[in-house]
Amino acid sequence: MSTESSYRYTGEKSIDLAQLATHVEKGPDQAVINSALDANVATLSDLQSRLYSQKQHGVIVILQGMDTAGKDGLIRHVFSGLNPSGTSVVSFKEPTHVQLAHDFLWRVNQALPSRGEIRIFNRSQYEDVLISHVHPEMLTTQHLPGINSVADVDDKFWDHRYHDLKNYEKYLRHQGFEVIKIFLHLSKDEQTHRFERRIEVPSKNWKFVPSDMQERAFWDDYQDAYTKMLENTATKKSPWYLIPADDKGVARLIVSNILIDRLQGLNPQYPKVSSETKQKLRSVLQELKDHKL
Repeated sequence: MSTESSYRYTGEKSIDLAQLATHVEKGPDQAVINSALDANVATLSDLQSRLYSQKQHGVIVILQGMDTAGKDGLIRHVFSGLNPSGTSVVSFKEPTHVQLAHDFLWRVNQALPSRGEIRIFNRSQYEDVLISHVHPEMLTTQHLPGINSVADVDDKFWDHRYHDLKNYEKYLRHQGFEVIKIFLHLSKDEQTHRFERRIEVPSKNWKFVPSDMQERAFWDDYQDAYTKMLENTATKKSPWYLIPADDKGVARLIVSNILIDRLQGLNPQYPKVSSETKQKLRSVLQELKDHKL
């Protein structure tokens, strides 16, 4: 399996999603994937325990991708061994009227983890430069200064949004929050297959929403929006990871490897206790052994 750096994108060169691989050639078989993923889940569990006890860093894992890219399944498998006390998921759906009455990062700020916690964003603030890029008309109803028609949603508007997103991540980094951005890159053919499964398999019917097919008609527009977003918001210190997502097992293993690398980079440690505290602990232990407590 390729290293973390194989999928890291820092925005230093342009990308063509049509030419970017959506599957790994000669990837490991399922048995190897399952074994490696089990080991990675155990490692992540240990790292999370240290992170939670130290309470110095918060971690935000952003998952972005087209419909059916595998975000839910990845969360279920990769984070399965983590303590729920320090791990949670937030799904960003269509903004409410209350959220739209605030700045576009307001709802994201409300969802940040505490220090010591890992929070997974199933979609994120980046929806505000994806969906609205494909459907700019939605911005004309949000009472944004200077945006009265689609014609007002120009390059300057998007430049400001990309600038705000990058600087927001810089601010979070300065406050001790690690942002890990994952883009699950799915092919159109694989999306077709997964939509078919949602329609044909009764237990998956609930996942299918007619609007998903309506958005599929804008596939090329979304690919363009994703390209612009990735190129304009990836930096050396806040890269995107472009993950081939046609094979769910391989994608999960790659992401788990990346998470381990990034969490190990934080070097979380259990807090050290003073000699006085150790002495008290030994005294309590002795009393327990003597059945005095």
